[in-house]
Amino acid sequence: MTLLICGLILWAATHLIPSLAPAFRQGAIDKLGFNAYRGLFSLSLLAAIGFMVVGWRSSQPGLVYLPDETMRLLALAIMPIAFICLGASGRPSRISRLIRHPQLTGVLLWSIAHLLANGDTRSLILFGGFAIWTILEIILISRREGDWQKPAAPSLAKDIIASVVALAVMGVFMAIHPWIAGVPLF
Repeated sequence: MTLLICGLILWAATHLIPSLAPAFRQGAIDKLGFNAYRGLFSLSLLAAIGFMVVGWRSSQPGLVYLPDETMRLLALAIMPIAFICLGASGRPSRISRLIRHPQLTGVLLWSIAHLLANGDTRSLILFGGFAIWTILEIILISRREGDWQKPAAPSLAKDIIASVVALAVMGVFMAIHPWIAGVPLF
């Protein structure tokens, strides 16, 4: 579990630097250059993901609670919403007019769904950690950015296409889930 926790800490610290330590971030950009900083940022995230995957797969889960079938079905119902939110980030959409941080909201929904479906210690650490991180990130980014400027809504066709692509990506993740997490979905 140590690698899993280290991966979560590295992920959160890397993402929280712009909000919690803007002077450190700017100093690193000034010293290294913007592209080198972005490269280090990306390498930190790749290392964090690697630590989390290896930590997840190498840890022995202990049962904390046993989810019932209703919780698992609710988790499956939440996942398409999470992926559609993820797909709505970084571009104008009707969802980004309703939700200020659709990507973080998608990660939060993904975390909640996994907490509903899994009651073991490693799930509580990983998905609980991501849930806490997303809530902190939403608060800190909102504070840093100030008033929310809602984007203009694109055509309905663009939103439908983005949602279909997001659901297709979800299908791919569902197919490879057993190989990534070592856990079958059904």
